[in-house]
Amino acid sequence: MSNSKEQFDKTLKSSKIVVADCETPCPSIRLYADWCGPCKQIAPLYQTLAESLSRPNLVTFAKVNSDNNPNIAQEYGVSALPTFLLFRDAKVTKKIQGANPAELKKVVQELATEVESLGEGSGSGAGAGGPWKGAAIPRGYSDVSDQVEIRNCELLNADEDAGPVKVLFTDSKPSALDKGKATATKDKDWVQSGADDQLLLFVPFQSSVKLHTLQITSIPAEDQDDITRPEVIHLYINRTQNMDFSEADETEPTQAITLKPEDWNADGTANISLRYVKFQKTTTLILYVQKGADGAEAVRIDRLKLIGEAGTKREMGKLQKVGEDE
Repeated sequence: MSNSKEQFDKTLKSSKIVVADCETPCPSIRLYADWCGPCKQIAPLYQTLAESLSRPNLVTFAKVNSDNNPNIAQEYGVSALPTFLLFRDAKVTKKIQGANPAELKKVVQELATEVESLGEGSGSGAGAGGPWKGAAIPRGYSDVSDQVEIRNCELLNADEDAGPVKVLFTDSKPSALDKGKATATKDKDWVQSGADDQLLLFVPFQSSVKLHTLQITSIPAEDQDDITRPEVIHLYINRTQNMDFSEADETEPTQAITLKPEDWNADGTANISLRYVKFQKTTTLILYVQKGADGAEAVRIDRLKLIGEAGTKREMGKLQKVGEDE
């Protein structure tokens, strides 16, 4: 709640994106004005969106009592209640007047996409503003890694001294990005190959998904020249079980990828665009690292993120009320 114009101005300066709800509280008597009903109607939705999308110093949701702050209402031309204002870098970019849930949801969906693409995950942990992201998520899509059936994943030629396959799909910041922890961490949160520089990963999904982008994070330790990043990757879809290496070598992949040094960003992540038309109905994915870079003896993968659309979308209209009306 913004209790003064000074506090509101401070909020605008401290956060890149601000969503402001300008409303007048309902009178605490038996008679309710017509304009007050919409304020109470949309309050639970606004509260839920605020709790799910707020990010420290990045995205802030504020409520402004226009009775107590007429100067704010006048400055931003608030003539109907409630009015929702979207600020970006302290400037109004969108105004929604009246309780219009459909329009509010549309704007917030666009905001959610922008939050994903701001790259707030670069160099930050999940506890510092949401899940870690090694690269921006393409506009209009989302991380569908939570659709992976972890218990049925299978990784062939994995080094037993590295972490289990489930570490690939965690949303925490890779320990290798924290100096001094790349090799010293007790619970190794990456996987690497064993006998040679090849890996075969079988990934089943809970339902059919549409895959748009594959993000691979690989952060080899600087003091280990014999471990490198993937260079040649083959993808196969909709297999009922994992392939063996001979079969993978002899089978035409759904998509073949060759990564170059410049494809990896500062966080060790390669953002790979998939041939979207071929991945429209994906129930399983096989990722075959056929070759590592620089002829090293082993390859390493720290994180995998699968970007696209889940088979069953979670409609924002089904969000449940959180907390009490103010």
